[in-house]
Amino acid sequence: MRFFYILLLWLALPLVLLRLFWRSRRQPEYLQHVGERFGAYDPAPARPVLWLHAVSVGEVRAAQPLVRALAARYPGHALLLTCMTPTGRAAAREVYGDAVTCVYLPYDYPFAVRRFLRHYKPRAGLIMETEVWPNLVAVCALLRVPLALVNARLSERSAGRYRKLAGLARPAFAGLAWVAAQTAHDRARLLALGASTVEVTGNLKFDVTAPPELLARGNQWKTRRGGRKLFLAASTREGEEALLLDACAPLLRAGHLLGIVPRHPQRFDEVARLIVTRGYALARRGAVEMPGADVEVWLGDSMGEMPAYYAAADCAYVGGSLLRYGGQNLIEACACACPVLLGPHTYNFAQAADEAVHAGAALRVADAAELVARAQRLLGSDAECARMGAAGQAFAAAHRGATARTMALVEKLVRD
Repeated sequence: MRFFYILLLWLALPLVLLRLFWRSRRQPEYLQHVGERFGAYDPAPARPVLWLHAVSVGEVRAAQPLVRALAARYPGHALLLTCMTPTGRAAAREVYGDAVTCVYLPYDYPFAVRRFLRHYKPRAGLIMETEVWPNLVAVCALLRVPLALVNARLSERSAGRYRKLAGLARPAFAGLAWVAAQTAHDRARLLALGASTVEVTGNLKFDVTAPPELLARGNQWKTRRGGRKLFLAASTREGEEALLLDACAPLLRAGHLLGIVPRHPQRFDEVARLIVTRGYALARRGAVEMPGADVEVWLGDSMGEMPAYYAAADCAYVGGSLLRYGGQNLIEACACACPVLLGPHTYNFAQAADEAVHAGAALRVADAAELVARAQRLLGSDAECARMGAAGQAFAAAHRGATARTMALVEKLVRD
C-alpha cells in the first residue's frame, strides 16, 4: 500500500508545486524556504537535537509548556521545531524567539524525509496532536529515530477517514514508540487504528499560561471602553463572520461593541470588506488600539494577542463551531475568565467542550441568531458573566498536569 502511496506522491508533485504557488497569492511567504520542504536546510545545530513537530499556529502555541519543560530538562540539547505553514513559523518566532530552531518539515517523500533526518540527527521526535505521515514514520524506524505522538486527539470523524486508508494508517500508527492521548475516547480510537502503546496524559493546552503583559493589556482596553460591553467572536473561520454580521444588528443597536478576530491572518482584509459592505462602522486593531464610541465592529487583525482580547471581552464566541470546522481552542478563553459561547460543532474539542458546558463555564447554541441572543443576555448581566468567568478559571485549573505526565514518557524515550 505504501508503494502506491509513494507513486501517487510523485505523480502529484506538479500539483504540490502549483499549490504552493497558488497559496502564495494570498501569503507570499509560501514561496520562502521552499528547499526545506524537500529536505534542504541550513547547517544543523552543533548540539544533540530533540525534535518537535507542530503543524501550524494552534499546535505551536499549545506546545509552549512542553517546549519549556524540554528546555529545562535537556539544557545541553538544541530544540528543533518543525511546522508546515508560514503562520505557524511566524508564531514560533514570536513565541520562542531564538530558544528553538524552526524549519519546515519536508513533504512526505522518502528522499526528503531521509535528508531531514540525516541532517539533524534527532535523538527523538515528538509529533503534536495527530500529524501522522506514513513515510515519515517508516524512515524514522529505518534510521532508528524513536518517534512518539503527544497531545494526541482523534475525533470519530477523523478516525473514520483513517479507517478508509487502513493499509497506510495501521503501519504508521503501529510504528510509533508510544502515544500520549488527551482523553480515554482518543485512546480507544488510536488503539483501534493500530497504535500499540497509548496512555492518557491530558491536554497540554490546559497548561498554557497567558503572559501577564497581555492580560494587563486586555484589562486596559476594557477600562478605556468607558463601560461599553464587548462581545468577541474569536478564531472565526470562513463563512462564520457573514453569519455573525447578519445576526448582530440587535446587539449593536443596544450600544454594544462586536469584536471579530479571524483565525487566519490572510483573511483579515477579506473580513474587513465584509464588515464595510454591510454598512457597519469599522476600526482595525492594526490602526487603533481601542476603537472610539462611533465604532460598531472592531477587527482584531493582530497576531499573538488572543489572551488580551479575551481579557478585554465580556463574553466570547469561540469560532469554528457554528459551521462544521470542529471548533477552536476554548480552553484559552476559560483560563482568561471569559464566559464562552459555542456552536454545535466542537468535535475537535469534544470532551473539553462538554466538560466546560457541564462546569457552567460555557453555553452551547444552535445557530447565529441564538448566539447573538445569548450574548445579549450575558452582556446584560454582570453577575452571570462573573459566575461563568470564575467557573471557566476553575475548570481550566482542574485539568492541568498534562505536561508533567507527558515528560515522564519523553524522558524514557530519550533515555532508551
